[in-house]
Amino acid sequence: MADGQFVIADDDRIDRLRLARSRRVGAVTFHRLIAEHGSARAALAALPAIARAAGVEEYEVCPQGVIQAELKQGRALGARLLAHGEADYPVALAEIADAPPVLWVMGDASLLHRPMVAMVGARNASSLGVRMARRLGHGLSEAGFTVVSGLARGIDAAAHEAALEGEGRTIAVMAGGIDVIYPAENAALAQAIDRAGCRVSEHPPGLEPQARHFPLRNRIVAGLARAVVVVEAAAKSGSLITTKAALEYGREVMAVPGHPFDARASGCNMLIRDGALLVRSPQDMLEALGAPSRPEPEVRLPPLPGPEVAQRPLKDVAVLHSMILSRLGPSPLAEDQLMRDLKVTPAQLAPELLALELEGRIARQPGGLLARLE
Repeated sequence: MADGQFVIADDDRIDRLRLARSRRVGAVTFHRLIAEHGSARAALAALPAIARAAGVEEYEVCPQGVIQAELKQGRALGARLLAHGEADYPVALAEIADAPPVLWVMGDASLLHRPMVAMVGARNASSLGVRMARRLGHGLSEAGFTVVSGLARGIDAAAHEAALEGEGRTIAVMAGGIDVIYPAENAALAQAIDRAGCRVSEHPPGLEPQARHFPLRNRIVAGLARAVVVVEAAAKSGSLITTKAALEYGREVMAVPGHPFDARASGCNMLIRDGALLVRSPQDMLEALGAPSRPEPEVRLPPLPGPEVAQRPLKDVAVLHSMILSRLGPSPLAEDQLMRDLKVTPAQLAPELLALELEGRIARQPGGLLARLE
């Protein structure tokens, strides 16, 4: 049995879960209480006095009934509970100071013990960004790395989808409960991950994600991985929170450069300026990770969603315009590539490009290239 790992009895596991779910007990406080008092049960007994000393009167620890209900709900979902310190808890994550006291896991938990690389980026990713994330995710997975991300739309979803096509598979870290898929549009992707990857959450089942939960999720993404790769990120974004945590944990940070005028690339360009490894291809990452690279095969990935655009009502036209603009940036993109990304015909795309051009929102450039003007 590895150092710092042990078998936790069921009653101790319940005590640990009660301690983790008690008010004002975050991950760092949890570990400090265990270290100071020797056990979760002793820490629970000491908590009311500690709270009074901090000016919190009538403090009550989390009731045992709440924990029993959580365990019952988790079992009903088919999820597995991993406690910090147990042999099955991911080793890399256990090393960080604010490691989650517990993790709920759906899917193949063995992936938590394989070499992992995180990939994060913009939710409103451009077409180039999505294609790059797919290429990198597939390359990492084919090389045997498990790709970790946060199941968000945009770069996260592209990385998960691509990794499922390779050998390394993928892990999605949830911002809410293990059974709460956010955003809902990624429900099918979450099901695919359950079949060929795994999803993890430190929160009780049924918890709806709130704004404060996303930075907590990001530190798990960074803590699991050997390196964090950023594909499109604004100067102030959740992706940079992930890289900050990665640097604190001693992880490698890598970034894909972008056009200086594209706000979605400003965060990546800043990271590279400050010393992050510049990534142009899977080979760049694999060399930095000390892994042998392979020739990149043709990647067949699930198509990007696109509306039926023949005889479209105004609402559908607005949706298509939004999709076109989300995939364009200051860096020019070939019109035929945009057409393939959106899964529309030239006849369907041409009038909408003309409309956006007349509105001054896009510009045509020589060679059939398009660029966004705003």
